[in-house]
Amino acid sequence: MISLGKVAVLSVLQTEAEEISLLEQSLALGYKVYKGKVGSMDSAKIFAAVETAAKREGFIGSHYREEHALYHSILEAYQGICRGNAGLGNVLRSAGLLYSIVRGTRAAGCADDGEWIAVALYGYMGAPMKGFEHEVLGLGMNPI
Repeated sequence: MISLGKVAVLSVLQTEAEEISLLEQSLALGYKVYKGKVGSMDSAKIFAAVETAAKREGFIGSHYREEHALYHSILEAYQGICRGNAGLGNVLRSAGLLYSIVRGTRAAGCADDGEWIAVALYGYMGAPMKGFEHEVLGLGMNPI
C-alpha cells in the first residue's frame, strides 16, 4: 500500500525514470503530485517557492485552512532538514533542495479521514562552499 507521505518522500528521492511509474501509480490512487527544486541561504525563499508552486498548480485555493495546512507541512519538513529550530542564512548554511507536494487521502482508500497535504524536502545543506554539504530529508503532513 502506498500512502501520502510515502509518495511525497519517494517523489523527491527517485530519478526521472523511476518517477514516471510512481506518478502513474499515485494518480491512479487519487493523489495529486508536484515536484520542484529550490536553493537558497534564506528560509523564506524556500517557503515561498513551495507555497507559490502549490498555489500555481492548484493544490490549495485561497481558503485559510488550506493555506494553513500547507504552511505547517512546509514548516515540519523544514524543521526536519534543519534538525530542529535552526535556520539558514543567519548561521551561514545554504540548501539545494528538491521538494514535492502531494494532496489526497492520508492512505489510499481512507476517504473518511478527509484530504491531507504533504511536503517533502530532500537535498544538500551545509556551509556555503562546494564540498562542505551533506544530505538532508524532511517530511510534513497536515489535514486540510
